[in-house]
Amino acid sequence: MLARMSLGPHTATESLQMLEPIGVDRWGFELALKYGVREMFSCPVGGRWLIAFWSASPLGKEFTDGARIMIFAASSFAVLRLDQLAPLIAAPPDYIVTPRELAVLRLLSIGMPFKEAAEYLGIGEETVRTHLKKVQLKLGVRSRTHAVAEALRRNLIS
Repeated sequence: MLARMSLGPHTATESLQMLEPIGVDRWGFELALKYGVREMFSCPVGGRWLIAFWSASPLGKEFTDGARIMIFAASSFAVLRLDQLAPLIAAPPDYIVTPRELAVLRLLSIGMPFKEAAEYLGIGEETVRTHLKKVQLKLGVRSRTHAVAEALRRNLIS
């Protein structure tokens, strides 16, 4: 399902149905709803860009396959221009932050204490601390706050 979503355009409703996210993984969808986004059409283009079109009302029957194709074509054209403006940086990052470490960082970024984060994720409190220490090493930071700030700066969490 993730491979399918990363290759072709899809709506937020379709991704919710395919993935059925729970807990902290629903955070992005809930944040969008909070700010008035009722539906979103995402177009992954070129393996590097994700162009998203959002709507304040649900996409109905008028959102046909022809409309999808037109929006995806417009996204592809926009990406051609974006690639000219922002050339690819050759050096990949030398760290790999695991999904569990990202989940811990997201919870800590909203001010959740270690004990609550551990209960929320179903792991031990010391395991949460260990995940944070590993992230600090990978990001080259010294504190919890600095780790969250650096993860936000590098767009690891939002």
